[in-house]
Order: sequence, then C-alpha cells, then structure tokens
Amino acid sequence: MIPIDFTVNGEERRIEVEPNTTVLEALREVLHLTGTKEGCGVGECGTCTVLLDGSPVVSCLLLAGDVAGRDVTTVEGLAVDGALDEVQRAFVAAGAVQCGFCTPAMVLVVEALLASGAQPTREAAAAALGGVLCRCGSYPKVLDAVAALTGGAT
Repeated sequence: MIPIDFTVNGEERRIEVEPNTTVLEALREVLHLTGTKEGCGVGECGTCTVLLDGSPVVSCLLLAGDVAGRDVTTVEGLAVDGALDEVQRAFVAAGAVQCGFCTPAMVLVVEALLASGAQPTREAAAAALGGVLCRCGSYPKVLDAVAALTGGAT
C-alpha cells in the first residue's frame, strides 16, 4: 500500500492504495465518488474523464500515485450546497442527459472548455467533446447546452 495526498473536489485527502490502483478505482472504490463511470477500461470511450489540475484526463489509465499533490475534480465537486452548477443546469435544460452514463464526463469537458475562456463554435465544442463517446447520441443536445452557455456562440 502507498499513501497518496491530493485534493479531490476542493478537499485535501489522503488515501492508501495498491501501487497499481487507477484514479478511477480510487475515486469509486476508496472515496465512493461514483459519478465517474467506467466504460471501456482502456481509455477509448472517455466516460471516466475527470479534471486533473483543470484539464480533462481519462482516469482509467492514470495511476492514483500520479495525482499526488495535484487537484482532481469529479462531477460531484461541481454542485455547491446541493445546487447544480451552470453547466449542469444547461445540460438539464437542453435535455442533454439521456441515460446519463457519459454525462459526468461531458459536463467536465465543457467545464474545462469554458474555464479556458473559450467561446467555442459548435465545431470546436464538438471537437473538445470528441473524446467522450455517447451511445444514446445526445451530442446535438450537448452542443445546444454549450450554445446556451456561450450565448449562442456555437
């Protein structure tokens, strides 16, 4: 077992895990943050995306030890006092949640995109979201949510 100190959703945490534990496993099994989903387990589908120091990464390929001293944000870290944040509300309003399996990853990708100061076109937003596969086909509604957030820039 190895100790890992890192920040999760704004809270400093210390966990002890086996050296081969992924960030996805640590979040779901140790910290019980189940909003991050496992899809393929090989980094292809993007459903396990979290923000690492503000940038989207697939957590199924990243070892927990690699986040020592860093900041991880999951979908659970977005709501404040139980209220959905702006991106989450836009997804709900646009009907971009469908089955919800890929939604946490897509929300986090949009969070990072908007935090970068971008006013993305529809094509740029689609490209940013390209790493997250949605089996329901909710992409048009997700892009509608991004357009609502950017004042119709997409």
